[in-house]
Amino acid sequence: MSSGPHLDLPERELSWRFSRSSGPGGQHVNTTDTRVELSWSLAETEVLSPEQKELVAQRLRGRLVDGTLTVSSSQYRSQHRNREAAKARLTELVAQALVPEKKRRPTRRTRGSVERRLTAKKRRGDTKQGRSGSWE
Repeated sequence: MSSGPHLDLPERELSWRFSRSSGPGGQHVNTTDTRVELSWSLAETEVLSPEQKELVAQRLRGRLVDGTLTVSSSQYRSQHRNREAAKARLTELVAQALVPEKKRRPTRRTRGSVERRLTAKKRRGDTKQGRSGSWE
């Protein structure tokens, strides 16, 4: 699933919050805190270089709140599985933001596509030209 660089976020940089979850689980969800919110401060991390921090900040600017990236998970009934899912999602987000963009290599139009375009333009012009004329 991950095509980016391997990234390991240290546990000491992660901040966890737990709350009651909606969704599957029946009465179980009313009694246990299975929903997980994971926060990670981009500004305070020691894992990334300043250049990498800048790149991640730029690419994830819509998800950052005061330099902190937050991910939540409540898809599983157990807190443990939700913790794993949230950490995997956070790691994936940051790793994908670190993947360098591929430079676009400009391509040329094919001769056939140019000829088809010009032929279509000519045909359309002839059609319009034929409309102007007398009815006699």
